[in-house]
Amino acid sequence: QVQLVESGGGLVQAGGSLRLSCAASGRTFSSYAMGWFRQAPGKEREFVASISWSGGSTYYADSVKGRFTISRDNAKNTAYLQMNSLKPEDTAVYYCAAGKNFGYRDYRKFGSWGQGTQVTVSS
Repeated sequence: QVQLVESGGGLVQAGGSLRLSCAASGRTFSSYAMGWFRQAPGKEREFVASISWSGGSTYYADSVKGRFTISRDNAKNTAYLQMNSLKPEDTAVYYCAAGKNFGYRDYRKFGSWGQGTQVTVSS
């Protein structure tokens, strides 16, 4: 498994931007598809975006399409989530995750998780 650490969360006004980073340990980062999920208080964990092993394919939830961009740098063992035009409903703890297969929205398909980073969007 790969160890994951998120960073970059914080408090931002509606319409603002944040970039989350997910640093991975180990030399096998490029063999994992990466995903971002979020969980708001009282709600289930929600798929946000995923990216294939090489970064050539991406997949987004409808709620963030056109506003968020997932990317990765395999040389730096890091995945990113650029979040623009943030809305109060984007407020949640954001988690990055690693999995062996690309194209899934189901969090159970991802075997490694970070500890999460809080994103709060004020209106």
